[in-house]
Amino acid sequence: MKRFFLILLLCTATASAQQNTGGLKGRVSDENGSVIVGATVTATDANGKTKTAITNGDGAFSLAGLAPGKYTVRVSAPGFGTFENTEANVTTHVEQLDATMTVTIDQQKVTVSADTMGVNTDPENNVGALVLKGTDLESLPDDPDDLVAALQALAGPAAGPNGGQIYIDGFTGGRIPPLASIREIRINNNPWSSEFDRPGFGRIEILTKPGTDRFRGQASLSFNNQDFNSRNPFAPTRAPYLSRNYGGNLSGPISKKKASFFLDFEKRDINDDAVINATVLDANLNIVPFAATVPTPNRRTTFSPRIDYQLNAKNTLVFRYEYEHNRSITGLNGGFSLPSRAYANFGTQQTIRATETAILNKKTVNETRFQFNHQTSGDTANNSVPTVSVQEAFTGGGSQIGLTSTKTDRWEINNITSIAHGFHSIKFGVRVRTVNIASISPQNFGGLWTFSGSRVFGQATGLTSIQAYQITEQGLQQGLTGAQIRTNGGGATQFTINAGNPKSGVSQFDVGMFAQDDWRLRPNLTVNLGMRYENQDNISSNLNFAPRVGFAWAPGSAQQKKTTIRGGFGIFYDRIGENLTLNATRLNGTNQQQFMVTNFAILNLFPTVPTIDALQAFAQPVTIYQLSKDIQAPYTMQTAISLEHALPHNFTTSVTFSHARTLHLLRARAINAPLPGTFNPQIPGSGTRPLGVNDYFEYDSTGQFNQNQLIVTLGSRLSRNISFNANYTFAKANSNSDGSGTFASNPFDFSNEYGRASNDVRHRFSLNGSFRMPWNISLNPLVVYSSGQPFNITIGRDLNGDKLFTERPAFAADLTKPGIVFTRFGAFDPNPVAGETIIPRNYAQAPGSLIANLRVSRTFGFGGERKTTPPSNGRGGAAGQRGGGGGGARGGFPGVGGGGARGGGGGGGRGGGGGGGGALGGGEAAKRYNLTVGVNFTNILNHVNLSRPIGNLSSSLFGISNSSAGAFGGFGGGGRGGGGSAPYNRLIEMSIRFSF
Repeated sequence: MKRFFLILLLCTATASAQQNTGGLKGRVSDENGSVIVGATVTATDANGKTKTAITNGDGAFSLAGLAPGKYTVRVSAPGFGTFENTEANVTTHVEQLDATMTVTIDQQKVTVSADTMGVNTDPENNVGALVLKGTDLESLPDDPDDLVAALQALAGPAAGPNGGQIYIDGFTGGRIPPLASIREIRINNNPWSSEFDRPGFGRIEILTKPGTDRFRGQASLSFNNQDFNSRNPFAPTRAPYLSRNYGGNLSGPISKKKASFFLDFEKRDINDDAVINATVLDANLNIVPFAATVPTPNRRTTFSPRIDYQLNAKNTLVFRYEYEHNRSITGLNGGFSLPSRAYANFGTQQTIRATETAILNKKTVNETRFQFNHQTSGDTANNSVPTVSVQEAFTGGGSQIGLTSTKTDRWEINNITSIAHGFHSIKFGVRVRTVNIASISPQNFGGLWTFSGSRVFGQATGLTSIQAYQITEQGLQQGLTGAQIRTNGGGATQFTINAGNPKSGVSQFDVGMFAQDDWRLRPNLTVNLGMRYENQDNISSNLNFAPRVGFAWAPGSAQQKKTTIRGGFGIFYDRIGENLTLNATRLNGTNQQQFMVTNFAILNLFPTVPTIDALQAFAQPVTIYQLSKDIQAPYTMQTAISLEHALPHNFTTSVTFSHARTLHLLRARAINAPLPGTFNPQIPGSGTRPLGVNDYFEYDSTGQFNQNQLIVTLGSRLSRNISFNANYTFAKANSNSDGSGTFASNPFDFSNEYGRASNDVRHRFSLNGSFRMPWNISLNPLVVYSSGQPFNITIGRDLNGDKLFTERPAFAADLTKPGIVFTRFGAFDPNPVAGETIIPRNYAQAPGSLIANLRVSRTFGFGGERKTTPPSNGRGGAAGQRGGGGGGARGGFPGVGGGGARGGGGGGGRGGGGGGGGALGGGEAAKRYNLTVGVNFTNILNHVNLSRPIGNLSSSLFGISNSSAGAFGGFGGGGRGGGGSAPYNRLIEMSIRFSF
């Protein structure tokens, strides 16, 4: 009886509580009356408390348990303008509130990300993708070169040998926009899309900000000098350093609800230094170490206006102009180059982009993109003085770049049509690109002397390269002849020089066509089918068909989707770059002649540079570069399977296994080297050559690459104030080439070239996040760790007469044999004989790297509250991005609840926590005016990241790194202007930003 009264009391209390609350229900539809599935309905009370519902298959929603009062109800859906009712009254009853949403043309081409993290079957919502926006962008570096390096490090090892690809607003190429102008960055998104020529694993898509319908802007300044930094461990002193980076942006309306603009400007001034760590001869011809820092200033100026214009109800135009100018002192990378080799470099690029988007009917959207990129670049170097290269000791003399200039024009046109038909989201299109290059390059017109040694690491006999050079200089001082010097062990090993016409040019054209269908077979199963075809001129490779297929399956009921299984297979073609054709055109033996001299009679003339007439009189062979007649476009076959799961507390995780196999990988061959057994290293020019006297270096496509990756991701937006993304990758990659510049150690036997690929980094971990602390303090960490990259071990001598120093030692079979080299990498025989096993390419491994960056900032707001302002015309970002909306109950616009998978996709990835008033403007701050003060720590742990060690066994520095690695352990170049030898190990940068 007591139990009965207790239950009755509870029921009465519950009923009483229910009578004190109300609710909202309704249906969401478009202007034609078709229901919208998957729309987000949010009710916010006067205290800021929110409650959210998602419309079901009938477009209906229900919000129960609302306290009586006035609410603001917002309804959002991909492809529609946001519906808002600020006067929704809730009583103790359930009130009816229907919403009619208006199609917004611009939202066909933006990513609309949910505020919560989950899993679904949309092809572009793979959890393995990383979507950075809002406050998450604040963990990235401001410097554009460091930004690229950071993004490539976050992307991890791309599928295939050539790394990832960067798209900016849907275009390839162009300047990297200032970080403050970036709305969103997607990494590793939708790997099987046939819209792209390269794999999605490693692809980086940057979307820039559009104009707004209210005036918004910001101005920023960052500053750093040597007083805030730690000394580079390879530099003798803490050299003067200064970095200033300032810029800003302004956006607003041109014509209300019709046109808007966005303008950004940025200027970077860096007084940098290159670190030299070499071994040289002093004034008395003694061998001494030489360490110095040399000023290498870098200047960059860029600005870009953008206009978004609504032509009419169905057509939108986006126009952008970009300008970038760079000036720098360079040429001292690597640690061995002496100050005399520094030269001035400049580069200017201008880009025009236009995107027109048209709604053809309620189910079809067409987009046309146009890009023209004009680049001019040049170098001012003194090549009247020959260069002297003493292997792994120093490189001195003049810079053989000379007075160069290059003009490059690139055109790109895309046309893409998207159709929503029932449960199909169909897309097809074409891309056409052309490039024209006019080059003036008197490179190596002054000549290059090379000295190598006969002594190997750890041995007392023989000579190192610097000792051979020392004997040469001592002999010259004593008045000895070249022949006498050579008898004493000195003398140059090789002399190269170019002559002829410095002008050359190339034109190249390529086309790509694709069609794909994202087919939602069931509510929890989506199949992606696609085909791409590519072709180009300058080669004969016409059957470049690239099928793509993928699937996403979410087992379980529609209400309990927590797991998604994805898989796919695709073929991805690479283009043969115009640089190979240009080099083959330049050094064809007629336009320019390159002489690679090993004849002692000429080498004994050192330091006098022989004339071209003298070389021809000695009947010296000419080196000719050419493309193989059988060269084909490389292609990668990739297979992947992944498991994605939604965890408690708004965590998502994914595990992906990927296998990639590349065929027709590019490499270079010395096709006219002396036949095996006919060359005597003691007699230069000896041996029987199959194709006459000249040297032929040929680019071919006989290489291969294999890669396996296991990728684990974890991401969470624990709250509006906390979000993070983590990625761990275990990878293994082997190949017999690292690209078009890879020569085999034996030009007649490639069987031993298969080994670790140069990008075979076994372990890689990255972490980035955004943490909003009390008092408007933000912490944005970025941590990247990677195990060591492989490097090659060579003996530093030419044993087969191909005039290249690519020979590798053999594994020592007899440890008592004279000359065996004992290293921490193993015991090697630098004088291999028949039957011994040559070590594989890239046999040794460099040290790993660890970079931990942290941005700490605080925002001071003043001037009263301001309203959140959406982008003008509803555009959330860049032109040129895939449109579309989720799988709906009806056919409609791609991106308007139409059938098939949503094309915009940021929500399913390990997305950033957009909003929140970040210093970068990723979210709207609560105040009208905001001042953000920040401190940016680069390599806050002051960890020493070493470059690849010296792999030449004839160097006394074998196995030692003589410089620090570039940004993020060498990913994406050096950063800070691309120098690769930053004069400091840890940098602390101050920044201030004002926004309104």
